[in-house]
Amino acid sequence: MGWVSGTRRTARGNRWGLALVGLVLAVAGGGVLALGLGAFGAGAAGTPVGAGPGAVGLPSPGWLPYGVAAVAVVVALLALRWLFVQGRVDRVRRVVVEPEAGEGRSELVSGAAQGAVEEAVGAVAGVRRARARLLGSERAPRLRLDVVVDDDADVAEVWSRVRGESLSDLRGALEVDRLPTVVRISMAAPKRNRARVA
Repeated sequence: MGWVSGTRRTARGNRWGLALVGLVLAVAGGGVLALGLGAFGAGAAGTPVGAGPGAVGLPSPGWLPYGVAAVAVVVALLALRWLFVQGRVDRVRRVVVEPEAGEGRSELVSGAAQGAVEEAVGAVAGVRRARARLLGSERAPRLRLDVVVDDDADVAEVWSRVRGESLSDLRGALEVDRLPTVVRISMAAPKRNRARVA
């Protein structure tokens, strides 16, 4: 199950990140609630929000605004990194064809395999275009195949040929018994009939 490791790492990072943000917000909310209820004195409870530490009798260091700005920048950078990780796709550049020890190492460029699949699927009757992408790792790849068919195509026949011929040929080329695949078939917009009946 090495092909799902990247997805699991991203999901685990999301859970830890959300848990940390939730903990920080819970602590901050608890502190503000305690302040408002007078746990730090009546004077502190009546202080307007954002008045600063000087309003409650605490020293107000000159670096405080710069510290807050630095924390805000760090939080913004972490948020940008999180967004980048969400959109990252673990594409495979090459696939190891013979991973067994003692038999050498043969690699297949993923672009060649993807192109062969797209060409084979595109030749199926009713298919308008196909796009294939190998994801995962070089030793445990998985395939995502997007197929656009004509509005009058026999979808069941297209699926049968893709599964029985194209995917079988790709597994043979990669020398793998199992290739996890997601096939998404969508219908193209119907062609406009230019001939008008008078």
